[in-house]
Amino acid sequence: MQIQLAVFAFLLLTTALACDSAQKATTAAKAQTSTLDLSKPEDNLAAFVKVRGSTNEEEEVFFYASGTIYSFIPGERDVPILGFEMYNVGKMKKVDGGYHLLTREVGFYKDLKSGEIIEKWYNPWIKDTCEVIQVWNDPVNQKFMLQSERGPWGVPFQEHDDRVVMYSDIFLHYPSPLKVAEFPENSASDMYEAAELFQFFFSKKDLNNPALQSIPVEVSWTRVGPFLPWMRMGQRPGNLVYQCRGFKATGPNAWQKMPAQMREYVLKHHPEFAHAPDTFQTPNETSWTYFKKLKAQKQ
Repeated sequence: MQIQLAVFAFLLLTTALACDSAQKATTAAKAQTSTLDLSKPEDNLAAFVKVRGSTNEEEEVFFYASGTIYSFIPGERDVPILGFEMYNVGKMKKVDGGYHLLTREVGFYKDLKSGEIIEKWYNPWIKDTCEVIQVWNDPVNQKFMLQSERGPWGVPFQEHDDRVVMYSDIFLHYPSPLKVAEFPENSASDMYEAAELFQFFFSKKDLNNPALQSIPVEVSWTRVGPFLPWMRMGQRPGNLVYQCRGFKATGPNAWQKMPAQMREYVLKHHPEFAHAPDTFQTPNETSWTYFKKLKAQKQ
């Protein structure tokens, strides 16, 4: 009888352990398949952090893009004038109510035929050669907060089967750092106006995988803005259109995934741009504020 009771107790224990294991497995499976609802601010923010950066605060994330710059002038046939290649390097920092994205970015103007980074550019409109000023923007920081003066957080998105795109259409309109009276050769207007249109493409399966702190992303970037200050176009009508596309690079070899020509140029001129900044600072740098600083240094 005692043996039978012992066997019965063993069976009960085995059954309980099996049920507990099954319950844990079911819970784990649910966690693996839990889906972020991008219509909810909390889930939308959690998703965009994995898209734009990483939940690992020490991980540096590179966004690389390349493409072509076109002229866009009323009454003229628009033509490609320059190649363009850029990257943004950053890392995400958790703060009360959201995240800070700490980044700096570079951009290089390239010869359309050779693909080489150029230092001089012949401007066919003014019939003169211009000194090229590359993009060295530091910092370029952002705040990702669940609540802000603009309301609750929410990046627009579209879903199709496993594919998702989150996008940000930014239209800029603010007083230009380069006033026409002070910079008649370099400024189109006392107001700076431009559009920056970003699209981030990724897999829903990757997004909802809790094992991934950062996910693979492809990016599309379109910019419409005034002629660059160094082009010396003054108040001539027209704009530039940038059409670029690229990818996200993470991990210990992310820097090595940037093209060799870019890496060599950065290390030669501004090696700090090989890494993300460590602190959140304002204001952000732009090509216009950087140009103004360079002019001031030459005076």
